Amino acid sequence: MTTFGYSLMCEEHHPNDLVANARRAEEAGFEFVTVSDHFHPWLSSHHHSPYAWSVLGALAATTERLELMSLVTCPFLRYHPAIVAQRAATVAAMSGGRFQLGLGAGENLNEHVVGRGWPPAHVRHEMLAESLDVITMLWDGRYHSFAGRHVTVHDARIFTLPERPPAIHVAVSGPGSIAVAAEHGTGMVATEPDPALVEDFELASGAERPKIGQVAVCAGEDEAAARRLAHERWRFAAGGWKVQSELPNPVNFEAATANVREEDVAEMVSCGPDPEVHAAAIERWVEAGFTHVAVVQIGPDQDAFLSMWERDLAPRLAVT
Repeated sequence: MTTFGYSLMCEEHHPNDLVANARRAEEAGFEFVTVSDHFHPWLSSHHHSPYAWSVLGALAATTERLELMSLVTCPFLRYHPAIVAQRAATVAAMSGGRFQLGLGAGENLNEHVVGRGWPPAHVRHEMLAESLDVITMLWDGRYHSFAGRHVTVHDARIFTLPERPPAIHVAVSGPGSIAVAAEHGTGMVATEPDPALVEDFELASGAERPKIGQVAVCAGEDEAAARRLAHERWRFAAGGWKVQSELPNPVNFEAATANVREEDVAEMVSCGPDPEVHAAAIERWVEAGFTHVAVVQIGPDQDAFLSMWERDLAPRLAVT
């Protein structure tokens, strides 16, 4: 059976609202929440981008049963993997083991800010693999040093650890990232409901592991207004991952999406008041083989979707 989650989009909401939304999602019956980990938002219509790990700490303290997940953190350039290992261990300990670490090879939008450049994808995959080695190594509670091609650790130990190490899910988009996820990850994360990604990951990993996806919806009473809002807030995704990962700032996303039409976004995002339309969009991910599907509601009116979830979508999707 598919597990359903709720996505906290840091780029659209004040951190206090994110915490309140997560508590409402827990009441609505969701099994997990994901938190985006960005330095910049994508568009000027996104008015926030708080520090994801502060939000995760607050969620650990204010929720009771929700699994918590970063979706996703790049563990190099802007961060160092030893620090990611420490903060992930802390959130897992604070939450009673409810935290799972989502990792990826990053986006220029967030990582360029520290002035260390933006390597090509194959180099980022090398950096991600080394970072994963460091993180899992440090979770054994002993002192370690590491000298890789890209990552160095000198005599480090993490003292506060959860009872069990967090699961690690790695973002995939093609053969290079799938290879890293299969070798180093507990599961995979994807941003498109592509059955081929699921099949290739399962073939490479040789085991049944979690496959996590995220679907965007824009629920609201007025379909036309929902379509306009989706275009305003979600058109950054129209170019696909190869574009998303390379542009450095919101102004570049504004320019790159200037000719994206409302109908283009409506093809990617289910909009309006009809729960059947949203259910069909979510079911595409289930049919593609994803074991975990997180839903992000676009815009300020989160309760429109959460109420629809309780009333219509959870029964339709056989959520128990």
